[in-house]
Amino acid sequence: MNSLPPLREIIARHGLRANKALGQNFLLDGQLLARIAAIPGNLEGQNVYEVGPGPGGLTRALLSAGASVVAVERDDRCIAALDELTQYFPGKLTVMPGDALAIDERKVAGAGAHIIANLPYNIGTALLVRWLTEREWPPWWRSLTLMFQEEVARRIVAQPGNSAYGRLSVLAQWRSEAAIALKVHRSAFVPPPKVMSAVVHITPKQAPDGVFVETMGKLTQAAFGQRRKMLRQSLKNLPDALECLGNLGIDETRRAETLAISEYVNLARAIGPIEG
Repeated sequence: MNSLPPLREIIARHGLRANKALGQNFLLDGQLLARIAAIPGNLEGQNVYEVGPGPGGLTRALLSAGASVVAVERDDRCIAALDELTQYFPGKLTVMPGDALAIDERKVAGAGAHIIANLPYNIGTALLVRWLTEREWPPWWRSLTLMFQEEVARRIVAQPGNSAYGRLSVLAQWRSEAAIALKVHRSAFVPPPKVMSAVVHITPKQAPDGVFVETMGKLTQAAFGQRRKMLRQSLKNLPDALECLGNLGIDETRRAETLAISEYVNLARAIGPIEG
């Protein structure tokens, strides 16, 4: 890292400005970036998939930690800045221009890759849901280390009864371990966002037997889509859901945020596969 030009110099030379429309906020603190890169553990010889690297602050830290990085960047302005890093880390960085939502990640990153990213705010949740709802489990990724707005991070790790508990909480915890690894003050970014941020670390665990991921997805979508309503109302259009509630002894007058992860698992198992 010490031999690299300062990141601010790179940004100035390429005339980069964070693009609000792309959800960009640049993180420039080298020590903080190194701490984020260390969250998944030793990255020496590991493959990393990064989304939205911008001018390459986190990319530098990942490469310096010994990782091989595939970085997907939608903003053409940042490509030249990222390409400069290939001079310092030959054969270790692949820069892919494009939309992360349209890329076959497993194909470009390889099975067993760590996903580490300061995700653009405007696509962060959509990407997380996609990674959490992989049909094959364990998934192609080894771990997720992702920067979110702190409010979103709290939703991911929330427990039943907490006001932040919702669909993201269940999807992130029914077959994974999720924790807030690091809180990041808004002043660490350029430009500073209006909200605080946090890094969430997620690792897959053994999936419960007999639960279809598509069913869990539709169940949580229905339950939390009308979270203020009783389950008998929010789940009435989900095939067999109300009957399964009764069979499991779950009171249909309860609301979605009161059910434990284990109850969602049992309910999804009882419902079974959902066609269409």
